[in-house]
Parts: sequence; structure tokens; C-alpha cells
Amino acid sequence: MSPAGGPGTYADTGVFVCFEGGEGAGKSTQADALARWLTEAGYACRLTFEPGDTPVGKQLRDIVLDPATGELSPRTEALLYAADKAEHVDTLVLPALRRGEVVITDRYVDSSIAYQGAGRVLGLDEVTRLQRWATAELRPHLTVVLDVAPEHGLGRFDGRDRIEAEGHEFHERARQAFLALAAADPDHYLVVDAHQPVDEIAALVRERVTPLLGQAAR
Repeated sequence: MSPAGGPGTYADTGVFVCFEGGEGAGKSTQADALARWLTEAGYACRLTFEPGDTPVGKQLRDIVLDPATGELSPRTEALLYAADKAEHVDTLVLPALRRGEVVITDRYVDSSIAYQGAGRVLGLDEVTRLQRWATAELRPHLTVVLDVAPEHGLGRFDGRDRIEAEGHEFHERARQAFLALAAADPDHYLVVDAHQPVDEIAALVRERVTPLLGQAAR
């Protein structure tokens, strides 16, 4: 898999870091840890997530993740995620980057490529074009993929949302898509075994983020 949609756009102010990976991989934990470290070091930092970290996005999140929604057309699902991303980028991510902040997001475009493109088998190219258009081709300076086998990650949940409730094959297709995206663009990705201790993972992330901080505000 090549980096779909061409080279994209990397913001020339601020730093954009994304955490990706399967369910239960520890993305929120690592995003929080990185945000605390940056804040303590004096950097302006914005911690965010997808879907749902805008007023419009919250409503979209309720639709796509609530089990009460029931089945959705895979295309409908992909479009709802694209709408969340468009609102997220335009109203939160880009303004923060223009202020020179470090933006850390728990999930971004790769999640839609993996879950709707590979998991729902809509096709990687079609979903990629949709999601890249929705985000105006904005790419993270670094995407951290926390890799965990579905049988381990999903075992950490008691109740499951619509996506978490999908079967093993769905989540394994998504996992392989994350890994393929990372393998195709190693300069902008870090793949980490999510079974490692939390502190060791955080140290690996800090090591990759540190060289990017020259264009961040303090």
C-alpha cells in the first residue's frame, strides 16, 4: 500500500501528532502522557480526539458509535466519519496549528481508511479520497500506530460500541491496514508494540516527537 492520495500537506506552524491503532491499544493513555509531558515542558498543547470533539462531531459520534443506531450502510458510515473530520480540522485542528500549538489527536484519517476502507471492504482508494478531501489533505507530522492483536485489545472492554462489536476478521483487516500505511511512509510513522509497558512506549514517542518541536510555540 502506498501513501494514498499523494504527499498531502504538512503544516508549517505547530506540530500535528496522531495516535492510531486497534481497539484497546492504549491510544488515549499515550496521547494523555504526551500532552502532559509537552505541557510541563512549556509547549502550547491541544489534546483532541475523533470522532466527536466538536459540537457537530458529538452528534455524529452518537450516530456512528451508539449500538442503538443499528446497521448503517457502509457508505453512510464513511460519510459520517468524513463529516466529523471536516468539522474537526476546520474548527479545531487547523486554528491550533496556525497558533503554533502541538495538536495531539486520538484517531484521524487512518482510522477511516482502516475501518471503513479495509474493515467494511469499501475499498482503500475510495475511502482515502473521501477522507483526504474532508481534511483538505492535512497530514500529521507523526502518526504513532499502537499495534495490538484484536483478541487482546478487544478483551479489555466490557461493553462495546458499534465498531468494537464487529468480529475478529473485521478488526484484523483494520489492523493490517494500519500496519501497511505505516510501512509505506516510515518517515511519518512510528509503530509500537502496544504490549510494552506504558512508560516505555511513552519514551519511544517522546524520542520521535522531540525533533519536531522546533516549529511549536512555547
